[in-house]
Amino acid sequence: MSTYEAAGVSLTTADALVARLRAAVESTGASGFGAFAGVHPLDDGRLLAASTDSVGTKLILARERGALRNCGADLAAHCINDVITCGAEPLMLLDYIAANRIDLEQVAELVDGAAEMCRAAGCALVGGETAELPGVYRDGELDFAGTCIGVVDRAAYLDGSKVTAGDVIVGLPSAGVHANGFTLVRRILEEQDYDGDDLLAPTRLYLGDVRRLRPRAHGFAHVTGGGIAGNVARILPDGLRAVVDWHAWQRPRVFTWLARHVVEDELRRVFNLGIGYCAIVPEPAEGDLVIGRIEST
Repeated sequence: MSTYEAAGVSLTTADALVARLRAAVESTGASGFGAFAGVHPLDDGRLLAASTDSVGTKLILARERGALRNCGADLAAHCINDVITCGAEPLMLLDYIAANRIDLEQVAELVDGAAEMCRAAGCALVGGETAELPGVYRDGELDFAGTCIGVVDRAAYLDGSKVTAGDVIVGLPSAGVHANGFTLVRRILEEQDYDGDDLLAPTRLYLGDVRRLRPRAHGFAHVTGGGIAGNVARILPDGLRAVVDWHAWQRPRVFTWLARHVVEDELRRVFNLGIGYCAIVPEPAEGDLVIGRIEST
């Protein structure tokens, strides 16, 4: 069976890197390091919230299959979804495209996809940067990264500190793989092809769901690298743990395909498995998809 580490990506190293850099980052006066969004005071009543990310190796597969526009949407949605975990409203996005050689059509597809998602979120795409780096990237390679900035009132700031034992985890469905785990996906595609729409579907934008859930939410988690349990754990106070009911929802078909090649524990650690976002609330409301609960350790 395949693993993420054997494919070339170590989540253990990623976790260790966050711990290693924490002191340097926090020495600058920053707060929220390691959270989905970093925050910084704007004035006495408001905080700026920001997040940076990239599309990753999904770009390689999307370029081969003519789906780069989806990756543009991925970038905007991913960064916006991170920023809104803390209660912030997204304000603006900046992007960065780097390649061995800039292809105007590919850049246009990426930016058009990002702009479409920004329009849906009411978030301005205020600028970006393109760079040709033939000494860094091989022929035909490109990378796409971005930063989203938002603002939140201090009184509305959410960091998970209100989460308590007995709270429930409400899951919001994903559109498919979203933009994490594609180094492993690409390795598996060498063994067996898959062409379902849920493989390269862009990351869902969860802004509407988050706005609806904010009045009763104790915290939000964006399910990216690290899976459902790993990302919920990022916002839990000490002494608490998430217990996920892995049979509470139906997984998109792409994860059935992946399960033929990846053991269950690795699937849970790497992929969203059909849940792209989580809200932690005191008790469920009608229509909520409850996928787990918070317990004392």
